[in-house]
Amino acid sequence: MSNTDDGACSAMDSNDADIAAIVVTHRSGPTIDACLSRLRRARGVSAIRVVDNASDDDTLAVVQRHAAVDPRLRFIANPDNPGFAVACNQGAAALTDVAQATWLAFVNPDCLLERDSLAQLRAHARQLDGNALLGADLVGEDGVRDGAARRRDPDFAAMLRSPASARLDVALDVARSLQQVPAVSGALMLLPRILFERLGGFDSGYRLHAEDLDLCRRAREAGAVVAVANDVRVVHVRGVSSRSRPLFVEWHKHRGLWRWFRKFESPRRGVATRMAVFAMIWGRFPVAALRALLRR
Repeated sequence: MSNTDDGACSAMDSNDADIAAIVVTHRSGPTIDACLSRLRRARGVSAIRVVDNASDDDTLAVVQRHAAVDPRLRFIANPDNPGFAVACNQGAAALTDVAQATWLAFVNPDCLLERDSLAQLRAHARQLDGNALLGADLVGEDGVRDGAARRRDPDFAAMLRSPASARLDVALDVARSLQQVPAVSGALMLLPRILFERLGGFDSGYRLHAEDLDLCRRAREAGAVVAVANDVRVVHVRGVSSRSRPLFVEWHKHRGLWRWFRKFESPRRGVATRMAVFAMIWGRFPVAALRALLRR
């Protein structure tokens, strides 16, 4: 582990430290050390909660080393893997003793923050009177933008008519530092703690994927602004936790999409459309699973 104590202490002593960061891990060994090192140096962070979903690599050992030298960092070691949404809610619930944490940042263990990333997101949210759920301009290690950073809601009925409708990416608006979009990526989200609690947290019925689309949808329906800070760039090393279990990931990805459809779109669709969407989602699963296995 790198020596980051000086930077961590300066961040901890800041009077403006009111952001609680929540990191959910599962077999995150390749990136968790760098993620936590950067997170501990990040400006504005008052607390860090790591929730580990039954990692069987060195993830927990790395987390323990960080926790031993930084009192802001505490962790929960789940004996099984209840899913991303459940673990995020666990992390948020573990902040009852941190009254000054008025903002929540959900940070994937493969996100490598800059020192001011979270503080910049918070500044944007404050300009919106705090009623906002914000994401960042996510890029891969090669600098290529992650399309999931800016998304629209899925329209499964439209996908039946045109496969091109399956593409959810929203184009970057270079003229705007803060771009309002229907949904941002769950890899990095910042929102007021009071808004998260008002929404009831993540829907724990999702295991993997689509829970971020769900939270953004409910935030918009509650009157909050969902937007991407185009001037906050964060490296996202995608797929670290999912590479070892591609079939598991694809199964729950498709299950999540079906849950999203049933929750938000199905009530206004006819029986024939609902059946066709079911066939479309689950008919795609074998192809997606094969591709995932070949990529592995």
